Parts: sequence; C-alpha cells; structure tokens
Amino acid sequence: MADMNFAAEARNALDRSRQGAPSVAQKMTLEKARKTAQDFETFFLAESLKPMFENLDAEEPFGGGHAEQMWKSMQVDEYAKAISKRGGVGIADAVLEQMVRMQENSHGRQ
Repeated sequence: MADMNFAAEARNALDRSRQGAPSVAQKMTLEKARKTAQDFETFFLAESLKPMFENLDAEEPFGGGHAEQMWKSMQVDEYAKAISKRGGVGIADAVLEQMVRMQENSHGRQ
C-alpha cells in the first residue's frame, strides 16, 4: 500500500514539474539561499554590535578573565542571531534578492 502511495506521489510530482511548478531541487536551492542570506546578515550584525560591548566590564566579583571575553563574544553573536531571526534590518532580503538575480542571469546565459 505504501509503495502505491509513493508511486502516486511521484507521478503527481512529475506532472507538476511538467506544468512548470518549481521542482524540489529549486525549492531546496531557494531555502539554502535564504539561509545563506540570513547567516550573512547575522554575521554583519554581530560585527556591528561588537564595538558597543568592547568597553563594558563586569562588576566585581564576576568580572575579568578570558571567560568573560569569551562569554561576551558569544552574547554578541546571540544578540545578532535574535535580531536576524526577528526580521533583521533588511540585509538578508537584499542579499537574497541579489542571489536570486544572479542565479536567473546565469541560467539565462546557458
């Protein structure tokens, strides 16, 4: 029974691809591109936030040392991830748009 359902789903997918519906590979490529664009925005935001936290020192008895510097760096990265996940500042959208444009241009030349 499961094989029949799989076969039917495969036929439906093939019919949709013939009708011009996006293939699974195209959808996966778009998802990868979106993830890459969001990762770029997260990196950019983290680099932009770092100077804001450079001169902040923790109060005694918890301040100082290598652990604090490592924790502060991780905290900045998490702030950047949180900002990006909640819509960011628009960098991911712009990067994704350019990535899609470049993809379309490269397919047009083939």
